[in-house]
Amino acid sequence: MGNLYWVYLVLPFCFGLVLNTLSQENSDSDVYIVTLKQAPLSHSYQGFNNDSTSVRLNKLYKPRNDSRSHQRSSSYISRVHDSLLKKALKGEKYRKLYSYRYLINGFSVLITPQQADMLSRRQEVANVVLDFPVRTATTYTPQFLGLPKGVWPRVGGYETAGEGIVIGFIDTGIDPTHSSFADDVSDHTYPVPDHFSGICEVTRDFPSGSCNRKLVGARHFAASAITRGVFNSSQDYASPLDGDGHGTHTASVAAGNHGIPVMVAGHYFGNASGMAPRSHIAVYKALYKSFGGFAADVVAAIDQAAQDGVDIISLSITPNRRPPGIATFFNPIDMALLSAVKSGIFVVQAAGNTGPSPKSMSSFSPWIFTVGAASHDRVYSNSIVLGNNLTIPGVGLAPGTCSNEMYTLISAVHALSNETTLANDMYVGECQDPGNFDRELIQGNLLICSYSIRFVLGLSTVKQALQTAKNLSAAGVVFCMDPFVIGFQLNPTPLNMPGIIIPSTNDSKILLQYYNSSLERDGFTKKIVRFGAVASISGGLEANYSVSAPKVMYYSARGPDPEDGFLDNADIMKPNLVAPGNSIWAAWSTLGMESVEFQGESFAMMSGTSMAAPHIAGLAALIKQKFPHFSPAAIASALSTTASLYDKNGSPIMAQRAYMNPDLNQSPATPFDMGNGFVNASSALDPGLIFESTYEDYMSFLCGINGSIPIVFNYTGQNCQLYNSTVTAADLNLPSITIARLNRYQTVGRSLTNIAGNETYRVDWTAPFGVSMNVTPSHFFIAMGEKQVLNITFNAMTNDSTASFGRIGLVGNGGHNLNIPLSVIVKLY
Repeated sequence: MGNLYWVYLVLPFCFGLVLNTLSQENSDSDVYIVTLKQAPLSHSYQGFNNDSTSVRLNKLYKPRNDSRSHQRSSSYISRVHDSLLKKALKGEKYRKLYSYRYLINGFSVLITPQQADMLSRRQEVANVVLDFPVRTATTYTPQFLGLPKGVWPRVGGYETAGEGIVIGFIDTGIDPTHSSFADDVSDHTYPVPDHFSGICEVTRDFPSGSCNRKLVGARHFAASAITRGVFNSSQDYASPLDGDGHGTHTASVAAGNHGIPVMVAGHYFGNASGMAPRSHIAVYKALYKSFGGFAADVVAAIDQAAQDGVDIISLSITPNRRPPGIATFFNPIDMALLSAVKSGIFVVQAAGNTGPSPKSMSSFSPWIFTVGAASHDRVYSNSIVLGNNLTIPGVGLAPGTCSNEMYTLISAVHALSNETTLANDMYVGECQDPGNFDRELIQGNLLICSYSIRFVLGLSTVKQALQTAKNLSAAGVVFCMDPFVIGFQLNPTPLNMPGIIIPSTNDSKILLQYYNSSLERDGFTKKIVRFGAVASISGGLEANYSVSAPKVMYYSARGPDPEDGFLDNADIMKPNLVAPGNSIWAAWSTLGMESVEFQGESFAMMSGTSMAAPHIAGLAALIKQKFPHFSPAAIASALSTTASLYDKNGSPIMAQRAYMNPDLNQSPATPFDMGNGFVNASSALDPGLIFESTYEDYMSFLCGINGSIPIVFNYTGQNCQLYNSTVTAADLNLPSITIARLNRYQTVGRSLTNIAGNETYRVDWTAPFGVSMNVTPSHFFIAMGEKQVLNITFNAMTNDSTASFGRIGLVGNGGHNLNIPLSVIVKLY
């Protein structure tokens, strides 16, 4: 039953079972998943015609597949599967359970291990993998954030969550054939929102029919790149097509369809869903694999998105360097986003992956919602058990070796063919060429390969080493970390056979010491006569949910927010908050090149603030759906004031402080690590009070910067005489307070608007170290729709230049609780 349930989850679109009945099944038969090299239906383009070499604009969003041709193709592929089985197994008995035609091209079949080996030898076959029971939990972050039970039901369930909201992605494009972006996964009506007027480019590699009611718009912007002569049409694609993978990933995190099976390297990892699975997607490709992107193209994309009528813009991109000039806010991208905010568009941007150093923030402006990356509580653990009963931890999304069986370990450098020597190929230990090795020595054993700096640089790949091991009939692969690779952080890597990567150089050294001490050599020739080391690999396909989470990841950029190129501090708190960004499963372009290990796959596990930002974009869509009148500032406030300060165990959220051994170098997170805290999706839909800010407020702030008048005019065409230039960043009505330089005392105000019922609030606070403070009023009653002003006075109690932190808590008798973080950096008594 477990096997059949697992196969059903692999693809719920399967048609009827095709059986070769077994009159008497062998006791050693098991279910295997067989994937073929030929692409499935979801990867075939529809609507291609001969004149599509020129770009045409198509505003008709047609379904991707004609149902009749789809059924004919499905039937044909099923017959191909049946024919392959008959040819490969030559009359032997088997039972085919399902044909997979849409997400993957393959089938599940009940066969013996010997028959599985026969299938794996066929040239049409990509993978033959033993079925196994797993927990259906991907993308897991909707569960971790409480969406299925606490959020989606409040907006009509996942089948309507985000409906009517268009999220615009400025990224590397999208794979329109991916099932995460199909528009036929539900029987509910799914019209394109009337307020959206975008179009879909049509090119040879982005043909007519690529857009639909889910993917409602797609364009690309590369004029600057082409002018510079850096555009590579064979890699970058002069169309919205994603040749990198990054854009497909981020779009599906925010708004990918619900319940899409995740198959990678022949393994099933559960079902994926975006945060707002019914939101619409508009793609504005301005980043490219071979060179990145240029501000001119990004600004054009932002401008077009605003014209088209998107509700939210998601940017998982940051500038390569801090903008020069009198203030970081005055750069083309941030100012274009200010115009987007003026149009009512909520803007989300990744904080950057330049942490954990202070002031490493790459998203600067108060009108942009900046998101840092945190962990969630799902991890994939792998380990290898040595013959001396020592267990060494590692990574690798791989099956384990057969239980209760130990396998001989053989180092690649000790299994060379007669024609190969270390002198001829100093990298032979990386297992990149099967012709270098003695098949008879390796067959049925665990092959030890070296994971060197060349893997980090992409000159050698895990995928090629695995292919070498398979060609040599190894039982599995063990990658030991080269001692010169210091502190490199490995994401779980998909392995299509038993295997493990040992990321610690110390643990790798321990394994090799055991291996070398177990070798028996001829006393005279010193040649190895026996390989005595044995081991078994536990496998890393099963998720573990016992770790403490969330925690701020070491790479997540930190505050304080740099105000200018001299690294003066701004009176603005960044990041705004943190969201899941580590080890995130999401859709992947089959043409994607960003991660070598996921090339050709339909899903990938990625980490970074790039993955955190679209989580917030999707959650913002749910807020916008519930509160259509909310301004961008109101959405930002709802997300910020309701954020959590504690992990799932009730302890303060921790922040990793070092790249090397990050879990051994951590301490409680401060507002410069996590802003208001970790996003609380359920509470954000019922914030009680909101902090409202307007375009005019931001303009007043910009006009108050010394020397900014001509710059503001150049960017906006508006005269600063129209605005109150005495407004400082600390005066902005943000749901946080940062004072970069407290000279004796300072009073700031915050205005709150009640969007809930009548309620009485108590005001509590904890002052930053070295500061005394007072908040008035300390209690207040506020009716629905009314406003309340809080006056907060800070007094320096010492001379100090070390940042210190505090909090204001608003506790309502109706169940609403708001959290306002405080930071004071320089204190002058």
